[in-house]
Amino acid sequence: MKKHIFWLLPICWMGIIFYSSHQPYENQDVKPLLNNFINVSFLEPYLNWLSFTYHESVVSVEQLGVAGFIEFFIRKGAHVSVFLVLCLLFYVAFRKAGKQKHSKALIFSLFLTVIYAILDEIHQGFTPNRTPYVGDVILDSFGALLAVGLLVLFLKRKDRRPR
Repeated sequence: MKKHIFWLLPICWMGIIFYSSHQPYENQDVKPLLNNFINVSFLEPYLNWLSFTYHESVVSVEQLGVAGFIEFFIRKGAHVSVFLVLCLLFYVAFRKAGKQKHSKALIFSLFLTVIYAILDEIHQGFTPNRTPYVGDVILDSFGALLAVGLLVLFLKRKDRRPR
C-alpha cells in the first residue's frame, strides 16, 4: 500500500492543473502585478523589435504593452514547466510504485503527460474566456520531453559514477 502513495503526487498535480485551467483568463492576469509593483517600462526599447503571431494574434509590445508581452512569456513558460513537473511525477510514481524499468517509465510518463495535456486543452474549451489551442499542447509536450531529456541525462550521469 505504501508504494501506491507515490501516485498521489501526479494526481494532486493534475488537480492543480485542472483548477488552474478552470480559471477564466481574467483571474490569472498578472499584468496588474507587473504594472503596479514592478516597473517594466524600461524593457520597452529592448523588446520593441520582437513581434510574432501566436494563435492568430500578434504578440508584440505594440499590441500588448510591455507587461502584456512579458505576461505572454510567463504564461507559456508555465505551460512548459507545469507539464515538465507532471512528467517527472509520473516517472517517480512508475519507478516507486510499479518498479518499472527506466525506459518503460520514461515512455509511459511521456505518454500520460501528453494525453493529459490534450485533455487539459479540451477542458479549457469549456472555461469562460479560454480557448483550446494545439500550440499549447505542443508547449506542454515540449515540457514533458524536456523532463525525459533531463531524466536521461541524470540517469546516464548516475550510471557513470563509481559505486
